[in-house]
Amino acid sequence: MKITLQRLTLLLMLCCSFMFSVHAENMKKLGNLNVHYMAIGATFLTPEIAKAYGIQRSRYNGLVNISVLDNTQKNTPAKSVSMIGKARNNVGQLKSLVFREVKEGDAIYYLAEIGYANEEVIHFDIQINDGSKKHNLKFSQKFYVD
Repeated sequence: MKITLQRLTLLLMLCCSFMFSVHAENMKKLGNLNVHYMAIGATFLTPEIAKAYGIQRSRYNGLVNISVLDNTQKNTPAKSVSMIGKARNNVGQLKSLVFREVKEGDAIYYLAEIGYANEEVIHFDIQINDGSKKHNLKFSQKFYVD
């Protein structure tokens, strides 16, 4: 099949849009909060970043990163909350999540580490306490050992 310039351009646009959707940020609105979250393998962090935050950089270690923004404010400032969480895999094994609050300038985010096996799906159940209000964040992530 002969590839014309138009077909090549279309193919590149489709690839770029697919890559954008794959790397899209995860966000859920929970009441007056915008909760941004992600879970990645710790090997995606550079050794310098992992060391700076005290994160074990391993093929079998993941990192959960959550930030909470107040959507009632005009410029949605970061919000300090408390959170606890647990995770389970598909066979029902439970793992506790211990979150650390990190503040850098105006940014506030919460980090927790989790161990995993290759191609293991982890289901996260996180309770976010915003003063007197409690919100539940649930999501799943499949991890791969690289």
